[in-house]
Amino acid sequence: MALVVVFSTMSFTINNHFCGDTLVSTSYFSEAITCGMKMKQDTNNKKCSVAKKNCCKDVTQLIEGQDNLKKSSFDNLSFEQQVFLASFCYSYINIFEGLHNKVIPFKNYSPPLVIKDIHVLDEVYLI
Repeated sequence: MALVVVFSTMSFTINNHFCGDTLVSTSYFSEAITCGMKMKQDTNNKKCSVAKKNCCKDVTQLIEGQDNLKKSSFDNLSFEQQVFLASFCYSYINIFEGLHNKVIPFKNYSPPLVIKDIHVLDEVYLI
């Protein structure tokens, strides 16, 4: 249940780099790797520069998680719900109660008498 809450409230971005119509790179948490064909703008010679359209484009998708979580406390529950929750916790904790160290459950039972060797009788030999 905790994983559902974490993943439903987490938001992240998907960065895609296209060169023309071809997808070159996709990244989920950082910038996408470019193809190296990005046009450089010459800042020294603004009068003589020819403006070309860049064939590369970066697309960023933002996937937002939900932000409105219902916070409730034990006091907001009805009396019946509080009784049920308390008794459930109490009984669940007591399920795992182990035996004492000195209790031997087979103390009063004697082992069965061996009349014949069953392995030899059935011809079952362990190798």
